[in-house]
Formats: sequence, structure tokens, C-alpha cells
Amino acid sequence: MGSGGLGLDYWLQWQVLVSALIILLPTLTSIRFIITKHNNTPANNHHHHLWMPYWRNLHPVCLLLYRLFAFVSMTYFLYLTVIGLGPFVFFFYTQWTFLLVTIYFALATIISARGCWMLFNEHSHPIPNHERDKFLKKDSSSVEDTTVKDNEVSIKPQMQFNQESGFWGNLMQNIYHTCAGAVVLTDIVFWGLLLPFQTGDDFKLTLLIGCMHSLNAVFLLIDSALNSLQFSWHGLTYFVLWSATYITFQWVMHACCLTWWPYPFLELATPWAPMWYFGIALFHLPCYGLYLLIVKAKTSMFPRSFIRVVANEKQM
Repeated sequence: MGSGGLGLDYWLQWQVLVSALIILLPTLTSIRFIITKHNNTPANNHHHHLWMPYWRNLHPVCLLLYRLFAFVSMTYFLYLTVIGLGPFVFFFYTQWTFLLVTIYFALATIISARGCWMLFNEHSHPIPNHERDKFLKKDSSSVEDTTVKDNEVSIKPQMQFNQESGFWGNLMQNIYHTCAGAVVLTDIVFWGLLLPFQTGDDFKLTLLIGCMHSLNAVFLLIDSALNSLQFSWHGLTYFVLWSATYITFQWVMHACCLTWWPYPFLELATPWAPMWYFGIALFHLPCYGLYLLIVKAKTSMFPRSFIRVVANEKQM
């Protein structure tokens, strides 16, 4: 690792331009898709999907406690990594993804806590004393008025379940989609590509490194098994933007102060660089598709009797 970065001659090589186009084209396509979808597609995600468990007999508090446990655990492992290896670890895609999953669980914990609070208020909503007095008087007009107001009391909390996700809810789901592909990419590349070819004394697989390259996927998969979040191919766009941001970060850092690449397949001083970058871009499809298949398997392998039905989706 140097202090002056890579020289101008390095960035004027033909393979740098080709590799840049390979990254730029899917990035622009993803941005265009997000803008088009935002302008032309009405919001159909609802707040209860964010914190209601997928399973009928699982209370939302259980999902809340799990998310809190995952957030605390990942924060602790991230702390150990930074203390042990220094802030330089954030030059690696693994730590970027691990931090993003941690942020997801932090946001999911807050939203789950709010959802449980809404659910508690619904179940404990008292009937006003004046309505009870009217009922005890057995006045027909008063009874009719009480019925109307009782309906208002029951409908009002239900409207909280039918509200759309809002900014923070959409942000949580977009981070969820990004994490889904990123954890698969991180763990497959590390365990299947990097680790088998690591030799010498400069690398040693430790328990902490193993946890950093496995707990991210384990925690997120368990959350996916429990939650009711929507999952579709459109989330691939956020995954692509996340990886493009990391590569841009690496290029900027190497133009300014670095000469050592954290991953050998990011090296641009080789005629094989465009092939490596094209392979990386293409590999995003099976990584995200694999996670999508796992989520789809959850919805198709179990009968409807196990699934929680919060509200009639046609009315929402």
C-alpha cells in the first residue's frame, strides 16, 4: 500500500476504460429502473409487512427480540474486527456488507418495536366511559350512537395496519434486498474462491474471520424465514448499485493513495481485467436469484394454515 496512489499511465490503459463501461452500464440501467418504477408504480407495500412474522403462531415480539439479538451480536463482532484489525478492514467488501446487514437489523428492530407498540395499543384500547354510560341507560338512540363509535374505535387501529410503509419502511426493504444479494456474493467468493487459494503466512483463517464471512448470511436467512417482507427481482437494482459504489470507492482510493488491491480480481493492470469485471457483474444474477429461490421456497413449501393473515390484501 503506497501513499501516492496509482499514476496516470495506469488509468489510461484500454482495459480500464472497458472495465469502467462494464460497471457503468448496469449502474445506469439500475438507476433508470428505480426512477421509472418510483414514478409509475403506486406504492403497494404495507407497514405490517415490516414487523409482522410470517408464521401464524409466532408473536411479533419474538421477531423483535430476534432482530435485537442479531443487531447486538453483529455490532459486537464488528467491534472486535475493528479493534483487532483496525479501520483498514473497511477497505473490504465483506465489512461493507457486514455493516449494512447490521444497519438493517438496527432499523428493523426500531420498526418492529413501533409495530409491537401499535399492536399493544390496539388490544388495550379502552372504551370511553361516556359510551359505557350511554349503553347502561338502554336508550335506543344512545345504543346506536355507541355502536357507531365502537366501530370507529376498532377501525382506527386497523387503519394503522393498512398504512403504507413510508420512507423508513421502504428504506428498510431496500436495504434488505441489497443485503440479500451481498451476503451470498461475499460468502461464496470468500469460501469458494479466495480461501482455497490463500497461501503463506500473511493469511490465517481465524474464528473471527470465519464468523464475519458466515454470520451475515445466517442472521439474514433466519430473519427471512421469520418475516413477511416482500421479495422480488426489482431489488436486484439496489444490489447492483451497492457493488458499483464499492468498486467506485476502490478506484477513487487507488487514484488517491492506494496501490494494493484488497481483491486480486479488481486489479486493472492486466488484459484479463475486463473479463474479471464482466464475470463479477454477471455473478450478481445467480447470487440474488439464489436468495430469491430460498424466500420463494418458504412461501411454497408450507400450507396456508401456518401463515399469518393480517388483513385482506384486497382491502389494503
